Parts: sequence; structure tokens; C-alpha cells
Amino acid sequence: MLGNWFKTTILMAAIVALFGMIGATLGGRSGMMLALLFAGGMNIWAYWFSDQAVLRMYNAREVDESSAPQFFRLVRELSHNAGLPMPRVYVIDEDQPNAFATGRNPEHAAVAATTGIMRVLSERELRGVMAHELAHVKHRDTLISTISATIAGAISSIAQFGMLFGGSHDGERNVHPVVAILIMIMAPIAAALIQMAISRSREFEADRGGAEISRDPQALAAALDKIHRYAQGLPLPTAEQHPETAQMMIINPLSADGIKSLFSTHPATEERVARLMAMVHGFA
Repeated sequence: MLGNWFKTTILMAAIVALFGMIGATLGGRSGMMLALLFAGGMNIWAYWFSDQAVLRMYNAREVDESSAPQFFRLVRELSHNAGLPMPRVYVIDEDQPNAFATGRNPEHAAVAATTGIMRVLSERELRGVMAHELAHVKHRDTLISTISATIAGAISSIAQFGMLFGGSHDGERNVHPVVAILIMIMAPIAAALIQMAISRSREFEADRGGAEISRDPQALAAALDKIHRYAQGLPLPTAEQHPETAQMMIINPLSADGIKSLFSTHPATEERVARLMAMVHGFA
């Protein structure tokens, strides 16, 4: 666990440094300082407000025990098992089976699931999925994922801004157009690679933690296999429009065509299932 946190810290530092490097390339020393200040400001904003921004983005509606009794009670039971405060519970009206957790800490957490995942999974499998999401909350992955998603999206925006408007190196000549084009192309790719590394390391930990919370690794393994098969044929439009949020989902929600498959923020489902099945004997 400590090794993963160290790795995640290094990767988060790398994505902020990349932000500063883009600013330096496009605007010299002053550009680097502005970019780093902007990154710091975005981190503060992400800490306080990114959870609500993501929930609004997906048109998630909050539910309670009267509007979604079975789902709400399931989350409450698992939260108790995990020793966590009860999170806010949301439902997303989308056919693709998927789920995510968000929030800056366990006291301000939210979990969300699509109507598609509730139709596709059995109650036992849904328990495994929501236990996985609560493991993210317990490990405080939700803050890491929202901040990295925010900065990764900003890196793409600032790179395109630099391409359109150019920059200067402390009053000297503007950035060469070829350099600007390379920044526009390579910076978002580098950000995606760092974000991918952050997300993959956290998914394995959340699978393990989810199995411990539900005490049923086989159910989570079955759920992952089923979600993977169903999700491939069902698009999630919001995720396609905002691919930086894909890492928050339990299964990669993006279509795996072409280059997108090279930047998946999730480990191979087969490997996740195999690791969970290796845990089964410990819960017999």
C-alpha cells in the first residue's frame, strides 16, 4: 500500500511538472510560473468542487432510501462494513453498465451507478462493484483521480491555446510553429500516460479492498467480466466527450477503437479477474 501511495505521489508531481514545462516552453520563465500558479489554483478548485462538477457532467441524480431503497440500503451496509461514513448516493440514467466514486475525503464522498449496471448485474455482483467504489473512498483515491483528471484536461487546453496564440520567452521571439505543434500533440499524450499509470495502480488496490469489504471476491470478478462484455457495445456519451473522467469508472467507458485502446486508464479485465479469483480461497 505504501509503495502504491509513493508511486502515485511521484506521478502526481510529474503531471504538475508537465504543466509547468508547457508553460515554460510557451511563455518562458513567466509562463512557467503562471502555469504552476494555475495548476495550484486548479488543485484547490478540484479539492473543493470537482466532485459536484463531475456529477453534474453525468447528469447524476441523488437518491435516498425512499427513491432507491434496495440500492441505498446496499451502499449503507457496505459503508458500515468498511467503517466509512454513509456517502451520498447517485444514479445516472445511462445504458452502459458502469459506476464511480468521487469526493475529497470519506466525509464528503459520493458513489454513482448507471441504471444499466443495475439491470445487468445481480444484487450480489452489484455489491461487489459498490464495495470496489467504497474502497476507492477508503483509500482516498477519489481526490487523486479528480485532481489528475482536472489537470490532464487543462494540459490539453493550454497546449491547444499555445498552438493558437503562440507564446514568448520572456519578451523574446515567439515559439516556433513546429515546436508549438509538437507541444499540442505530445503534451496531452504525456498527460494521458501519467494519468493512466496513476489510475491502473489504484484499480488493483480498489479491487483488493472491494473484495475485503464485501468478503466476496468472486462476485466482483463476475461483475467485472460481465460489465466488460456489456460495456463494449454501449457508448457512454459524456465519457467520450470528457475522456479525462474515464479513469473514475470501474471499467473503461471509452470505445476501444484505434489509439484510444493504447491509453486505457484501466488494467486488463482478465488480469483483474484472475487476481480476484486468486483471493477466493482466503474468504471461504
